[in-house]
Amino acid sequence: MTKASWFSQPFPPEGASAAEGIRKQLGRPELDLLTILVRESAQNSWDARLPGRTEPVEYAIDMRTVSPAHSTAWRDLLSQGAPLNDHLPLRRSLSQPTIQVMAISDRGTSGLGGPTRADEAVAEGHDFVSFVRNIGEPRDTELGGGTYGFGKGIFYLVSQVGTILLHTRCRVDGGYETRLMGCALWKSYVANTSDGERRYTGRHWWGDTTGDVVEPLVGAEADAMAHRLGLRPFGDDETGTTIIVVDPLLEGGESPAEVAGYLAETIAWHLWPKMLESSDGRPAMRFSVTCDGVDHPVPDPRTTRPLNLFVAAYEAMEGPEGKDLRCLSPKKLLGRFGLVKRPAPAPEATAASRMVDIEDAVHHVCLMRPAELVVTYRPGPKPPSEYLHYAGVFRADPALDETYAKAEPPTHDAWNPQSLESRERTYVNTTFRRIDEAVSALFDLGGATKGDSARIALGAASARFASLVGGVWGTGGATDYSKPGDTEPTSPTPSPTPSGSNEGKIPDKATRRRPRVEYVDAPYYGDRLGVPVLIQEFRLPAPGSQQVRIDLAVALAGPGGRETDPPLGAATPTLLGWEGPDGSLHTTPSHVIEGGDGSTWRAIVRPAPDTMTEIDIFTEAVQPS
Repeated sequence: MTKASWFSQPFPPEGASAAEGIRKQLGRPELDLLTILVRESAQNSWDARLPGRTEPVEYAIDMRTVSPAHSTAWRDLLSQGAPLNDHLPLRRSLSQPTIQVMAISDRGTSGLGGPTRADEAVAEGHDFVSFVRNIGEPRDTELGGGTYGFGKGIFYLVSQVGTILLHTRCRVDGGYETRLMGCALWKSYVANTSDGERRYTGRHWWGDTTGDVVEPLVGAEADAMAHRLGLRPFGDDETGTTIIVVDPLLEGGESPAEVAGYLAETIAWHLWPKMLESSDGRPAMRFSVTCDGVDHPVPDPRTTRPLNLFVAAYEAMEGPEGKDLRCLSPKKLLGRFGLVKRPAPAPEATAASRMVDIEDAVHHVCLMRPAELVVTYRPGPKPPSEYLHYAGVFRADPALDETYAKAEPPTHDAWNPQSLESRERTYVNTTFRRIDEAVSALFDLGGATKGDSARIALGAASARFASLVGGVWGTGGATDYSKPGDTEPTSPTPSPTPSGSNEGKIPDKATRRRPRVEYVDAPYYGDRLGVPVLIQEFRLPAPGSQQVRIDLAVALAGPGGRETDPPLGAATPTLLGWEGPDGSLHTTPSHVIEGGDGSTWRAIVRPAPDTMTEIDIFTEAVQPS
């Protein structure tokens, strides 16, 4: 068996790329390294999918501690010929009590095939040398997500020691071949050799060093070595790639489990289009994240707020509501666009959503190329209510894929038209202008915004909209609607004398409080069974049994306007029920409540989409039978 060892690349007389330059090719991205890792690695996996395959591409991230059964092999095998710590700190990581790794894998992909040497001339199929040896080769996948191969540098940046293991299986000469190789990228240096001082590029490879160039372990030797290291084996007819990041960077002092949770959520935000089922009922890709054998589920974008808004926009784009966006001069189809707006509570911001600048409100358009990998979430103007959100999806037309690709930085997370030639710059700028026009039209409900006022597409959003959700007395944002006359006199009751006689005594004036509704703060939005609902809390301060009912209407523009009879086929606000202090829901149109005990009840209303909802709650005493 070949004894694998490290080889450090010296600078050749004609020069070569130094490690520092390669590490800096991602520039200064706005996204964090783990987010870029998810985006770039999943993009590579998608571009490497097997042609004609109907099953989804399997993509997985596994955070784990190397088991004691394999840690000795890691230290022994990967220390062979390793540079000194000053030149590559791999030995330092391997000497720690535990060895942490992150494995990013795909299956149902082609693996890294083709020649293993960069000087072999092939017209296509040079994935191995493109990833392991060469820098900046153009893509050879039509309508693929990647452009030039700068994104592979992220694997080295995520490793605290700049070191990865590459484990891949591909088709070679009609059969299958497993390949295993180590790669490291740190910094250039000068070292003493038997021939004197020599400069090194800072690039290192671990593999078969018996020839004139370091080669990967292949076939049975690669399988045996992978088994010794505890790597997941490939099936007999399985192809794909696993990249093992040695000593991954855990930013912010987070635990591996916390990082795994963040990665799962990041996958959902940046790869959700690949999670949607196609016409055959299967998604394009399946994703999983684990940490030491514990699964960290990737959120379902259809049921996870606010990603479900972007899913709705995607479906609108694909359906009859979608629009073709066009450039008029020069005439060109730019792409397809879908846009939706929805009433909903403000989403709960997470680390992954903050990374794409989505926190308290969704007012963004997701940009993507034909590969349907998220480029970015482009923000638009904030909606007039914090409880109203809109989301859009724009997918570039395949004929312009190259134009939009050239507008992207190495991290593929923006479209920068200033980097393009005149005509192509016009296409991208016009795309942004058409999107802005569509968003502006979304809130033009028959009247333009003037001054400090606007027509609000959704009522009852906060206390300043309380007039649109008025109660039986006053406005819905108040806490007490008491008015003169809230009590009524009862029949005089004489005060008894000590002997029991009422004679000669002035009767006391007893009173009984009228039934009334006391609203508790402003209405607000919440979720019930995954449905956005409007909630009005209230109390019945007067004692006694009372029957409550509700009057719902769509508020119209102008003073006093309300619509109780909707147009044919239009939705109307609907009472879902009366929620008691104990959380029980009573779904009858009216309900008998015992007042006077200070309990807070809730009217649960499903508003009509894109309307202002007016709520009136009434109560009346229930006469004893």
